[in-house]
Amino acid sequence: MSEHDLVLVVDFGAQYAQLIARRVREARVYSEIVPHTMPVAEMLARKPAAIILSGGPSSVYADGAPGIDTTIFTSQTPVFGMCYGFQLMAQGLGGEVAHTGAREYGRTPVTVLEPGTLLGELPGAHNVWMSHGDSVQAAPDGFTVLASTDVTPVAAFEDTARRMAGVQWHPEVLHTEHGQQVLEHFLLDIAGCRPTWTMVNIVEEQIERIREQIGEDGRAICGLSGGVDSAVAAAMVQRAIGDRLDCVFVDHGLLRKGEAEQVERDFVAATGVKLHVVDAEQRFAEALAGVSDPEEKRKIIGREFIRVFEAAEADVLGDAASSGAKVAFLVQGTLYPDVVESGGGAGTSNIKSHHNVGGLPDDLEFELVEPLRTLFKDEVRLVGEQLGLPAEIVWRHPFPGPGLAIRIIGEVTRERLEILREADAIAREELTRAGLDRDIWQFPVVLLGDVRSVGVQGDGRTYGHPVVLRPVTSEDAMTADWARLPYDVLEKISTRITNEVAEINRVTLDITSKPPGTIEWE
Repeated sequence: MSEHDLVLVVDFGAQYAQLIARRVREARVYSEIVPHTMPVAEMLARKPAAIILSGGPSSVYADGAPGIDTTIFTSQTPVFGMCYGFQLMAQGLGGEVAHTGAREYGRTPVTVLEPGTLLGELPGAHNVWMSHGDSVQAAPDGFTVLASTDVTPVAAFEDTARRMAGVQWHPEVLHTEHGQQVLEHFLLDIAGCRPTWTMVNIVEEQIERIREQIGEDGRAICGLSGGVDSAVAAAMVQRAIGDRLDCVFVDHGLLRKGEAEQVERDFVAATGVKLHVVDAEQRFAEALAGVSDPEEKRKIIGREFIRVFEAAEADVLGDAASSGAKVAFLVQGTLYPDVVESGGGAGTSNIKSHHNVGGLPDDLEFELVEPLRTLFKDEVRLVGEQLGLPAEIVWRHPFPGPGLAIRIIGEVTRERLEILREADAIAREELTRAGLDRDIWQFPVVLLGDVRSVGVQGDGRTYGHPVVLRPVTSEDAMTADWARLPYDVLEKISTRITNEVAEINRVTLDITSKPPGTIEWE
């Protein structure tokens, strides 16, 4: 990304490191996350336009607490500290940080003493999101104190001559009022970063990179899942190399109502991509027969998918070979959070070993093409719009690879799949009708296949299946909260499902956050 200014977000174990990087990009400045263990010399060698020190769970006085080489403050590189990073700045520059015993957690009123550049145009009093036990008692020499709270005398400071600033609060979270404005004041007005990171630039630059990587005669193959990531990756590669890309769509019979047809019809119409559809519904149904264990379901689906994809891949390779060409590239919809969480981007712990970046065989014969590797999910959606993909695909809720199989508690049968498909379609339809699609991160509908509950329909008693509605809000799926859908929307969904899907006689709502619950039930 050498064409753009780079902001490095130094991660001190913050819950919000990815969120900080996203907020920087929302200011149209390119950002990446690096671990606090990376030597400062290595950070500076990347010639960042600015460095942000994130929050973290430690006290600066705790044994073994992560620190930072103070040469970062004499490097002439603009630095911005948040929460723990703010305290490290104050301490490293000669200010005073004290463990006073006074804590601030959650929404906290802050008073602006001197707006300066960082807090310019902000109200004199507003609410911010705090999470700290130590406090900065005195700012370093040369810094202007900008704000305070009842228990924190120095809640924000700046030294514009040295292009440094910091705040005790978390400007990146939505609970902080004017947080994005504060971040942009640092990035644009203090650090002088250029806001060039736009969707138009991203698309043009990535298409050029793909052409360089694949070359004038290279051929590529892509596995389409029906989800937004693989669809946008494929569309971008198709824009770069045209009919030298072959897409394989394995229909395993576990998708939601209308999704397979949407890929075959709308995606092809929008992109002109060459699509090979494999109808593997029978194969997956037979492999899953009699299986109720969630992990076993996942393993079976993963194993069968690879086998089916390999067979389809062999057909594509055979066709290419017969025309004297070789397919040497595999397109994947890997995103930046996948890279970070799999330990490949910032030295973080390996959270998602099963992700795209961690699940490929060592003897892979393809060179990977990952055009979305530097992007967050919201950026991928904007790129999809830029490429002209249908809104139904671009704004589709995240959907698990094993599909509806892990939304059926118990054995996966054709009958149960059809029941769940109809219920799920009704829930999605009513959500769309209420205009809430983009407010909800994900909306699993779960069929309790092994449970029968008594009900009354007409003049008789029924023993039908219950379903669970699981609407959640989230920014990144790492944490999630249950969505407070309006009662009238829930009522319509419940009434329609019990009226229109004869086998269901009870609709329930899951109001568990993540943690402790996961988004999916299995």
